[in-house]
Amino acid sequence: MLTEILHRFLTASSSKTSKFWVVFWLSLSVTFALIYSFIGLKGALSSEYVIQDDVRSHVFWMRRFFDPDLFPQDLITDYFQSVAPYGYATLYRLMANLGIDPVIFNKILPLVLILFTTVYCFGVCLLILPVPAAGFIATLFLNQAIWSTPEVPSATPRAFLYPLFLAFLYYLLKRSLLPCLVIITLQGLFYPHCLFLSSGILMLRVLRLKNRRLRFSSQRSDYLFCALGLSLSGIMLLPYALKISDFNPVISLAQAKTLPTLQESARKAFFFNDPLKYWFCGERSGMAPYDWCKNFPTIPAWIALFLPLLLVYRTRFPLTQKISVNVAVLSQIFLVSLGMFFTAHAFLFKLHLPSRYTKHSLRILVSLAGAIALIIILDAVLRACRKQTRAFAGGKQFLGLGLVVLLTFLIFRYPSFARKFPNANYVVGTEPSLYQFLAKQPQESLIASLSEEANNIPTFSRRSVLVSSETANPYHWGYYRQIKQRLLDLMQAQYSQDLTAAQDLIEEYGVDFLLLDRTAFTPEYIEKNRWLRVVEPVATEAVTRLRQGNMPALAKLQQSCSVFETPSLVVLQAECISRVKQESVD
Repeated sequence: MLTEILHRFLTASSSKTSKFWVVFWLSLSVTFALIYSFIGLKGALSSEYVIQDDVRSHVFWMRRFFDPDLFPQDLITDYFQSVAPYGYATLYRLMANLGIDPVIFNKILPLVLILFTTVYCFGVCLLILPVPAAGFIATLFLNQAIWSTPEVPSATPRAFLYPLFLAFLYYLLKRSLLPCLVIITLQGLFYPHCLFLSSGILMLRVLRLKNRRLRFSSQRSDYLFCALGLSLSGIMLLPYALKISDFNPVISLAQAKTLPTLQESARKAFFFNDPLKYWFCGERSGMAPYDWCKNFPTIPAWIALFLPLLLVYRTRFPLTQKISVNVAVLSQIFLVSLGMFFTAHAFLFKLHLPSRYTKHSLRILVSLAGAIALIIILDAVLRACRKQTRAFAGGKQFLGLGLVVLLTFLIFRYPSFARKFPNANYVVGTEPSLYQFLAKQPQESLIASLSEEANNIPTFSRRSVLVSSETANPYHWGYYRQIKQRLLDLMQAQYSQDLTAAQDLIEEYGVDFLLLDRTAFTPEYIEKNRWLRVVEPVATEAVTRLRQGNMPALAKLQQSCSVFETPSLVVLQAECISRVKQESVD
């Protein structure tokens, strides 16, 4: 009896007579999305000095919407403003016009994106298998995946892929042309990479596999969706293709291979000696979502592998009879993702990072496929238990219920198996007094520093920095060659025994303050820093001199030119350094 009740509870369909189950399971989906979100966002809202890591490059500049005079003639700010998609920047501008600080809005936006993602994920799953419990499991899997990575919590352009791609799939499967075209437009405005995936799926929809042979679709609507969708995608991509930027060109493969910052163990590592890591597990170059490699294996991914087998042996799994023809979209997502992944590798960096075309879509794919496979397996097990004779019914029912309980435990406890959950990658600013001091300086002030705190200053102090590791993106040569030169000049200024190097830096770039870590003049400071140790030959020469006991000129000015200090940092006034004679530091 209990098995029968559980069976009906889990496999109730979404027919017109059972809308209650749709509302029930959708409400449960939204509830768990809110629970995960509140757990994840709790840290972000705990302090004004807590931000998501990517905010320090993609969002800080938007405070220009409040005050256009912020970050004057700032290379870093101008670059990130130029690469922001139009719709993304406009959304933040609208919020700023309403008086909402971009950084505060960034902390709230993930909740909105996740709710839309959850609703559309539930809807797509029901269009494939009209069993609401499967939709709930799919949303649960996807929300767990979302909070295992910083993608959506960052509220940067790539966070919009999840709701917009799922919305595209939903309206495509519903054959709602106008909403589908609206979503394609939004994809182009917020995350253009998504257009390539959507366009690929539209093209595959005009093909059908029948009797193991590819044939063209007999449905005119497939061609209409494809023609209009591709035309609109082309229109949305055209401005990006024709855009003239001071930061172009995009780096070539030959250039990339010579850049130390893209090599293995560097901060922006792309190339790896291990082919497996390069093609599968590289955060930027690999096919698999990065979290799969760190937390392997993932439960949804393993369960999803069973779906093709379940579809082959349909007669043994009765619930597969309810699967609609829309299930083909799962294979289309997989094929298009792989196709774009290899295309991005073939035209490396022209289409940005190859991993962008697989890691998001594969998370969505395994969430849907895993949920469908799991509910089909549970249905088959519970059916088998119900068919047993009374003599064996008790034991079989116990086995069936035990399996359900075990799977439920694994699904809900899966986040605890991850190394870190939620993993929103929030950064805590640990030097509030420093941020407050710098915020009081004139808006045109420029701070030069090799410290990790340089990443936080534009966000927390609203002041420009000469260079920082977080913003040293090497993908546009017109930008990176300037950043690379700035870093080289700053390394030479900080570690040279000749004070002229620091004075030349101050004059060349108009530096107002130099921020130093207390440990900056130790060999380990350079050797353990993935960003600094690739600046050769300066890094090696500096380490050698430090080990020999030869202190740089700036180290001798930490007291005489200091204007602000904390136990771990010291701020030197550039004007003071410029007045010092070389003889006084020899």
